[in-house]
Amino acid sequence: MAPRRPTGAGAFPKAVESPAPNRPDPAELYAALDLGTNSCRMLIAQPKGSGFHVVDSFSKSVQLGSGLEHTGRLSRSSMARTVQALRICQQKLKRNKVKRMRLVTTEACRRASNSKAFIRQVQRETGLTLEVIQPEEEARLAVISCAPLVSTKTEQLLVVDIGGGSTELVWIDISSVPRRDRPQAIMRLHAGFHPPESPFPAAKVVDWISVPLGVATLRDQFNDVEDDSARFALMSWFFEENLAEFAPYKDEQAREGFQIVGTSGTVTTVAASHLGLKRYDRTKVDGLRMTSDQIDRVIRGYLELGPDGRRRDPRIGEDRQALIMSGSAILQALLRCWPTDRLSVADRGLREGLLYAQMSADGVLEDGPF
Repeated sequence: MAPRRPTGAGAFPKAVESPAPNRPDPAELYAALDLGTNSCRMLIAQPKGSGFHVVDSFSKSVQLGSGLEHTGRLSRSSMARTVQALRICQQKLKRNKVKRMRLVTTEACRRASNSKAFIRQVQRETGLTLEVIQPEEEARLAVISCAPLVSTKTEQLLVVDIGGGSTELVWIDISSVPRRDRPQAIMRLHAGFHPPESPFPAAKVVDWISVPLGVATLRDQFNDVEDDSARFALMSWFFEENLAEFAPYKDEQAREGFQIVGTSGTVTTVAASHLGLKRYDRTKVDGLRMTSDQIDRVIRGYLELGPDGRRRDPRIGEDRQALIMSGSAILQALLRCWPTDRLSVADRGLREGLLYAQMSADGVLEDGPF
């Protein structure tokens, strides 16, 4: 006997749909683009509490400053690569209907003799208007991006942003600020390193410096040195020599209550190597604290690998293998100079600082802990 057909068999099943995420209101969106000497990066985000939620992002190595150290000009090939990347950014901005944005460029365009012509080309071919920012603003934006990582026990803070073409260092005294308010006091520096007098205890910028040596420019200075270890040592000592004018460098500092926060691809790559990550994971890297011994062990490992081994390492790769050694040379110099055995790793920088500054100025961020 044939089996009985169940009731309803053959009817079309009801579609079960997962609800599509609601698209954010374009009026709430902010964008920040950072065109550096080596990379082009962009974030599109909306305010959320005392921070923000990232809606879309973009990151690509464009090597805009390739050859700049020797010619003083941006090359045609580097400009073409960069324009291609900026076209993608323009499409993302258009798709998300972003109205509030800051699109900035830094050391390569500050130094190149043909940067104005390049900015006009970008405007003509993509419709985007790039703004060349000065070193002080670059340093300030790096500082406020790191505010959530500042410990309430910190009294003296050194923020280091290792870029492609320059490295910014900012020394901040927050000893007079109540402990729970220290991260927020750092955030308030978006208004300037020397804000008007206030009745409330404020973060005090003791000194800051922009060294015109980053991972790309320092590498180019010593490209003619063939031995890998010798080149690394020369880069590290040369960078330290360029810190001589940074005031806190000259004075003995207390170890207790001192915090260094490092923000850059170098710092996050060293952290990923230390953790032994097979694939990069921002949630494991951002906010990590590494000891100077752990950092030294990773750097020694890079030297033992040599150029070919670093190319094959998935955490470094072809594009970064030369840059990681110049960045590591800068990192080693910094840890040699200041009294700390720990470094806080920040996977954040200029883009996050630009977003925080825009949102703070508009009053759309909530006060309170990050």
